[in-house]
Order: sequence, then structure tokens, then C-alpha cells
Amino acid sequence: MLEVAILMYDGAQQAAVLGMTDLLVAADRAARAMPGHDGSPVLTVSHWASMGAERELARVYASAPCRATPSICILPPALAGPVDEPKPAVTRWLRERHADGAVLASICSGAFVLGATGLFDDRTVTTHWTYEDRFRSQFPQARIDTDRIVIDDGDLMTAGGVMAWTDLCLTLIQRFVGQAVMMEVASGFLIDPPGREQSYYSGFRPHIGHKDDAISKAQDFLHETEGKIVEVATLAARAGLEDRTFLRRFHKATGHTTTEYWQRLRVANAKTKLRDTGLAVDQVAWEVGYTDPSAFRKVFHRIVGLSPSDYRRRFSAGKDASD
Repeated sequence: MLEVAILMYDGAQQAAVLGMTDLLVAADRAARAMPGHDGSPVLTVSHWASMGAERELARVYASAPCRATPSICILPPALAGPVDEPKPAVTRWLRERHADGAVLASICSGAFVLGATGLFDDRTVTTHWTYEDRFRSQFPQARIDTDRIVIDDGDLMTAGGVMAWTDLCLTLIQRFVGQAVMMEVASGFLIDPPGREQSYYSGFRPHIGHKDDAISKAQDFLHETEGKIVEVATLAARAGLEDRTFLRRFHKATGHTTTEYWQRLRVANAKTKLRDTGLAVDQVAWEVGYTDPSAFRKVFHRIVGLSPSDYRRRFSAGKDASD
């Protein structure tokens, strides 16, 4: 039987703790009701909190009798945002569970607690897109991908936004209990099965926490011109660097090539126009800097994961906006 431990560290969002508990308990009930199952427990949920003078972690709730150590440990979002210095007992407990073979998972700002273990080095992880710059500065050895809502990297799982606990839990259920149970739970709770991405919702928050002043000048110029003046020679001149040196330092400082950067800047502007205006998609393409609407559509879909028209239908503020 799997034990999923939810850590109620200082500041953990209780709504997420209780919501995950309900979803996972429902998964256990659905699994036990499947044809051919003997009705024995498949999954139990436990809550862990710091107890006693030493603030060591201990179970304070369990939905069913538990084994000696959890199989999966989840860090919910923090109510007030990222926790910069988690309690040493929490970090130690997470490392010990990982050494025991447990899967460690985080949601939104919970990634900052999990990252304090040092386990993110050279791993691809996610957190809420608005925390990307802060996360890069705090964990420079991690590969951050805030386009995705859930990254399942085997022994480490990370999820993006505050409400991404639904996506994480369904991914866990699918992986450890099965597709049929996952779909049963998703249908019962009226939530989408795994598949949506954080890129549907996010804006573009480029890395500005670096210390390269020359590259900052080029970034400022790109934003001032809304990504419409993108020649490398012009950008390098703004930075006061030779072209090759500029390209190398730009990628190192921002995590993007210049092309990726201005494409994301243009797409972010296009999202706003698609949501808030009735401009046709081709006109939006022109206004953000594309002379070829087909190229715009391809870039938009690659970055966002939706076509411009699908994005508009899903997020437009106006019901009669034209494609």
C-alpha cells in the first residue's frame, strides 16, 4: 500500500492540504471498487508536522494504518509565497525519505522548500512562472521550465501554480494506481486530466536577477521596442559588445537565446491582444512584429501549446472576438 505524506510545514496552504487529501482518498476508494480488486486499501494519506522541542516531523493524521515510511512526500504551496529558509528538520527529513526511496514532490512555492535539500542540481523542475527569476537566483544549478505545469522526473516531481495540486495528484494517481482510477477521479471531481500546461496562463517574466549590466541594457531595449527590433548587431551595439560575445553572454544571463527571448516577448504581447481586443489573428500577428501570419501561428503554438484562435476562445474577455 502506498502512503502519500503531505508536509504541513510552517506556512503551508491548508486549502491545498485538505484538497489533496480529499482527492487522494477518493482515488483509494475508486481503486478498491475496481472489478477484480479484493477491497483492501491501495493508498493512504498522512499529514506530517513538526512536533516537540526538537521540531522533528511526525504523523498527525492518517486516513488508514500506515507503513513505516512514506512512499511519496508532497510539499504544498506556501500561503505567503516562497520560504527562503526552511526549518532544518524539514530539509533533513526530506533527504532521509529520498534516501529511503520515496518520491519527493512540490507544488508552486513548495519548490523552494524542496530545493533547499540540494536535490535539484542538474534536474529539470518547475514552479509558478512568477517565481522564475527568484528561483534561478536561488537555485542556479537547477534547470527551470515554467512552461510546464507538472514535471515528473522519477524520484522528483514538481508542479507549477497554487492550484496545480490537482494536476500533480492526478499524475501521481495515474502513475501509481492506474489510468482507469485517474479518469474516474477526474470525472468525479470535474477536473481536467493531466495535459494542460502552465504556458497557457503565464506571461513572460525574463531573468533580470543576473549581474551582467551590458545584457541588461539589451534587455531594456528589447522591451522598449516590444521585441520588434531584433538584429543581433543592433542588440550587441546596445550592450557595447562584439556579436559573438554578446550572444554567449545573453544566453548565460537570461537562459534564452536572443531569438527565443524576442519570440516570447512578442507572444506575451499577442496574448494580451487576443484576450483584450477583437483584432483578427492576422492583425495581431502584424502588430506584435510578424509579417508572416503563418510563422506567427507556429511560434505561438510552440511557446503556448495552443493556437492563437484556441487561446482566444479559452481566455478572451469578449465573447464576440474575431479570429
